[in-house]
Amino acid sequence: MNDEFQERTYRQLVRGHLPSMRVSVQETDLSVHASGIDSGLVKEAVIEHRGYIENYIQNHPDFSRALLPWPEDPLAPPVVQEMIHAGKRANVGPMAAVAGAVAQSVGRFLLSHTDEVIIENGGDIFLKTRRDLSIGIYAGHSPLSLKVGLKIASVQTPISVCTSSGTVGHSLSYGKADAVCVLSKSCALADACATAIGNQINTPDDIEPAIQKGRVIPGVLGILVIAEDKMGAWGQIAMTAMGIAADNPVL
Repeated sequence: MNDEFQERTYRQLVRGHLPSMRVSVQETDLSVHASGIDSGLVKEAVIEHRGYIENYIQNHPDFSRALLPWPEDPLAPPVVQEMIHAGKRANVGPMAAVAGAVAQSVGRFLLSHTDEVIIENGGDIFLKTRRDLSIGIYAGHSPLSLKVGLKIASVQTPISVCTSSGTVGHSLSYGKADAVCVLSKSCALADACATAIGNQINTPDDIEPAIQKGRVIPGVLGILVIAEDKMGAWGQIAMTAMGIAADNPVL
């Protein structure tokens, strides 16, 4: 599974109104913000949904290596079907959606125990909150890194914001974008589309055509791309300047 564990120092910059915890199960490393939830409950959900994916891979070994859309499988577990559907829409392999699919599945499970939750899985975020917040965009060595962010209104949630990068982390990318953020109701779709859009960006000149291709994917609500010192955005994107004086909780 490609939601590979690594030390995520950007989490030291998180501040918000909900208690937070970190839950790791093998390669899955979640930052969870929620009230009335203990780590044991989160771990139970992670193990369950990882188990569905791992068992499917055992029975279909090529699934974990596929770089093209996987055929629809009505017999697959729901989390796997989410990955397959997202990969098909974005025209990428299903594993491009694994981190987002896990974040969303765990988040949905926790919402049966609490009314606010934020799940971050390697830059892929599923959230349902009663307060507005801002999400800072980490873009590696770009001068725009953590200087701009997305404003998320509580009325938009539940919603997902997923980020892919060709210069940060170990996830497979054929491009060189510093950050590609996609807004969608589906976390699996946002994850897959962030990968697909990022694959098309090698220089800042590629930002506009990549956004034009991403915006026609059904279910994509907004796109923000950072490449070097350039940025482009489309859709339901409300940007904000980030800093220590931000009014809203920051992720």
